[in-house]
Amino acid sequence: MARPSRNVDVLLLKAGRELFPQTGAAGLSVRKLAERAGVNLGMFHYHFGTKDEFVRRLLQQLYDDMFANLELAASGGPGVDALRAALCVLGRFARDHASLLRRLLIDALAGEPQAAAFLRANVHRHLGVIRRLIEDGQREGLLRKTAPAQALAFVAGSIAAPLFVAASLRDRALAKPGVAGRFAKEIASDAAIAERADFALAGLAATPARAAGRRNR
Repeated sequence: MARPSRNVDVLLLKAGRELFPQTGAAGLSVRKLAERAGVNLGMFHYHFGTKDEFVRRLLQQLYDDMFANLELAASGGPGVDALRAALCVLGRFARDHASLLRRLLIDALAGEPQAAAFLRANVHRHLGVIRRLIEDGQREGLLRKTAPAQALAFVAGSIAAPLFVAASLRDRALAKPGVAGRFAKEIASDAAIAERADFALAGLAATPARAAGRRNR
């Protein structure tokens, strides 16, 4: 018997990305997934078997695509240039999937097993890349000598936090539509993300010894 088109699993995964921000892992309905994708319910079970496997593949595919781009960015150019490129990759990923990522974090904090397992398996991967690039910049004398975790927290807040705020304003109607839309437009473009990466790197830049001496007087 011929294997059904692989386009079916693509349609189901697309439907999952659309539904997950509202339902989370626990509330995701296989029937609604099939309806949203416009496919027969049996095709879900053919391609994924169980809902747990579907959620695992949905999250892992999103993450692995991002991580491949992150590694590519981290491998190009001098340390600080690579750090800037890597931060932009993470910023664009956070922008494009802010609602889904926020829901994933809420689920994990609430003890939802699949969300927690996904974060345990993956968060250290991209944080490790950024930490390594920060440490490279510190060794090169281009970034200030501070605890890498402190620098990591600073750049993460600079790049991603505004995007999650914008998504919350939009999704939960916490601001007037025009205000939320304007805020998102001003902070979510590729250029705006790159500018915040520049701000973050300027904040971490090594301070000339003479200037530091003047401040300590």
